[in-house]
Amino acid sequence: MFWDKVSPLYDFFETVYNRRVYTNTGKCVAAYISEDDIVLECACGTGAISEPIAQKCRLLIATDMSDGMLRQTYKKCRKYGNVKVRRADLTHLKCKDNRFDKVVAGNVIHLLDDPEAAIRELLRVCKPDGMVIIPTYINNERAGQKITVKLLEKLGASFKRQFDFASYRQFFANAGFTDAEFSVVEGRMPCVIAVIQKS
Repeated sequence: MFWDKVSPLYDFFETVYNRRVYTNTGKCVAAYISEDDIVLECACGTGAISEPIAQKCRLLIATDMSDGMLRQTYKKCRKYGNVKVRRADLTHLKCKDNRFDKVVAGNVIHLLDDPEAAIRELLRVCKPDGMVIIPTYINNERAGQKITVKLLEKLGASFKRQFDFASYRQFFANAGFTDAEFSVVEGRMPCVIAVIQKS
């Protein structure tokens, strides 16, 4: 699996290429987390968002499909007693409805065959009045970004789609989430954080 192969170098690459966004996205997501929250994080990767969340919440279950990524998350978060690291498929979560106060899925929507169905699954496990938080890198048409995407694809990454800010907003509107809120973490490759409040 591509993500297993790149997991030992992923943080290094992100830090060199996109440090400000990579660091600040986790902080911005953690700003939505309260101390009593039970949080599910899907596609946790190397734990860049997991660690700031862990510092705020009551319990974090950090999940990913890649064992290599999960090992990196475990290394980052083992000092926190409130974190469980598990393998899980965010498109078929094996847990009850209305289980979590906050559900986070970072930088994964653009990799999925059916992202709308994935969002519905995230909402299923989120409590009423909870939040689903979905940060995603966007393409602002810089030449360096295009080269980076092409390089990652040559290495084995599979991007199903790419978003700019307008098309990311439109994606949620088309999926029926017209009241989603958005904020941008600016940097070389910006990240847009979409927040859906579950009614």
